[in-house]
Amino acid sequence: MQGLTASEALARLKAEGFNELPLAGRRSIVRLILDVLREPMLLLLLAGGAIYFALGDLGEAVLLLVFASFSVAVTIVQDARSERVLESLRDLTSPRALVIRSGERIRIAGRDVVRGDLIALSEGDRVAADATVVQCDDLLLDESLLTGESVPVRKLASLPEAEAGPPHTGGDDLPFVFSGTLVVRGSGIAEVTSTGIRTEIGKIGQSLRSLETETPRLQLQTRRLVMVFAFASAAVITLTVLLYGFYRGGWLEGVLAGIALGMSMLPEEFPVVLTVFLAMGAWRISQARVLTRRASAIESLGAATVLCTDKTGTLTLNRMTVARLMLPNGTQSAPRPAEPVAPAFVTLIDTGVLACAPQPFDPMEKALHALGPDAGAGRQLARSYGLRPDLLAMSNVWGAAGNACTVAAKGAPETIGTLCHMSADELAELRKRVDALAREGLRVLGVACAAGDPDHLPESQQDFAFRFCGLIGFADPLRPEVRDAVAECRSAGIRVVMITGDYPATASAIATQAGLDHQRILTGAEIRTMDDDELAHAAQGQTAFARI
Repeated sequence: MQGLTASEALARLKAEGFNELPLAGRRSIVRLILDVLREPMLLLLLAGGAIYFALGDLGEAVLLLVFASFSVAVTIVQDARSERVLESLRDLTSPRALVIRSGERIRIAGRDVVRGDLIALSEGDRVAADATVVQCDDLLLDESLLTGESVPVRKLASLPEAEAGPPHTGGDDLPFVFSGTLVVRGSGIAEVTSTGIRTEIGKIGQSLRSLETETPRLQLQTRRLVMVFAFASAAVITLTVLLYGFYRGGWLEGVLAGIALGMSMLPEEFPVVLTVFLAMGAWRISQARVLTRRASAIESLGAATVLCTDKTGTLTLNRMTVARLMLPNGTQSAPRPAEPVAPAFVTLIDTGVLACAPQPFDPMEKALHALGPDAGAGRQLARSYGLRPDLLAMSNVWGAAGNACTVAAKGAPETIGTLCHMSADELAELRKRVDALAREGLRVLGVACAAGDPDHLPESQQDFAFRFCGLIGFADPLRPEVRDAVAECRSAGIRVVMITGDYPATASAIATQAGLDHQRILTGAEIRTMDDDELAHAAQGQTAFARI
C-alpha cells in the first residue's frame, strides 16, 4: 500500500484544514472580567460604592467595593481554571498517528492527518480520524466515547456499500472506525474519510456550539429588581432636586440630598449576599473537583428538577468485571473482589485467562486476568487462532513441560457450543442460559478447553476436540455511591433520568441497580418515529433511554 504522497497530503491539508476541533471560543482574562462585570447585582454594588466614595463616606464605599472585588476575584479564578481544563480536554481529540505515505510508515501529529491518508492501527492506539478499514487482523475497538457501550466492537475490512450502509458507530462486523476511539485488540489499516469537524466527534462539538444558553431565572429577577430600584431612585432623586431648587433655591444641596436619599433606597445587602454566595458555591463544589464555568450555573443547579445522566463512566465504572460464572451443570457463582474463587470454578477461570492475550488491552480480558493472574505461569504460548467473521471464537495453544499442550478457547457461547460438538438439545439449553444472563445486562462468553500435540497443530481451531467449561458473564459495575446519590436526588425532589448509547437490556439492568425505578426503556429508533408531543409525554414518565 502506497498511500498519499507528501505533496498530495499538503494540498489536502491546505484545502480542508487541520484535523482538529475548532477552539470553543476561549475567553481571555479581559473577556472574563467583562462577563463578570455585566452581572446586574455586581454593577449595583460597584455603583453604590462609587457613589458613597463621591459622597465622602469611605467606610461604606470600601465595604461595598471589597465585597464586589472578592466576588469578582473568586469568579475569575474559577472561570480561568475551567477554561484551562477544557482546553486540555480538547487535546484528547488530536492523538499522534502512524500513516502510510509513499509506501513508508511515518508517525505524524494527529492534526496533520488528511482525508485519503492510510493510518495503521494497533493495540493501544487512539484513532486520529474517521476512516474505513481496508485491512485488519482481529481488530476490536472501544467506542464508548461515542456510543456508551462498555464492550469493544469487532471490525471487518471493507464490505460492499449496500451491506455496510452509511458510516455509523456501534455494532459488530462493520468497517468504520471513528476519531477518538481506542484500539483494544488486533491491528489494521484504514483509509481516512473525514477529519476535523466532519468527524462524528466533530459533529457533536458543532452541535454543542450551536446551543443557545438560557439566562438563569435568578439573573432575570435581579435585573428586574435592579431596574425597579434604579427607576425609583431616579424618580426620588429628581423630585428631591426639584423641591430643593424651587422651594429653597439650593440646587447643589438638592443634588447631594437627592443622591443620599436615593442611595438609602438601594438594597446593598442583596447584591452582597447573592454575589458572595454564588462565588462561594462555585468555590465549594470545586473542592469536589467539579468545574463551574460560570457562577450563575450554581443558581441553575439549585433550581434543577430533572437530572439527565449518562451510564458508562458516570453511573458505572467503565471497567468490565467478571460478574457471573456458570458451570456446564448450571451451577453459578458471583465472584467478589479480594475473595478467592470457589474451587469448582477455578478451571473455568484459568481456561478463560489462557484464552486471552498474555498482555491484554480488551477490558473483558483484563477482567479475567484480574481474577486469575497466575493461570499462565510457567507456560509458553505456542500458537494463537484469531477471531474470524465466520467463527466468533479465539483459541490459544500453550506448551508446558513434557509433550502435551493445553488449548483454551473463548467466544460467542453458540460458537463455543458448536466447537464442542453439542447436540441440538444441548445448544437450546445453552441459549436459554445465555438469554437469562443477558436479561441481567451481562455480556456472556463461552469457554472451552482441549489437549493438543504441539508438533502437529491443525490449521483451524475447529479441528480440536474441545470440552465445554462453562459461561462467564461480564458487567460494567455500578459505582458504589450511585444508589445513595440517586436516593438523595429523589429526596430533594429531583428526578434522575438515564440516557445511554448502550443496549436496552444493559440499560434496564443498570437503571434497576441504581434505583431509578424506570417503567420503560425508550430507544433512539423509537424516538425517531415520535413527534414532539409524543416524546414530551413519554419523557414525563419513569423512563430511561437506550441506544441514543
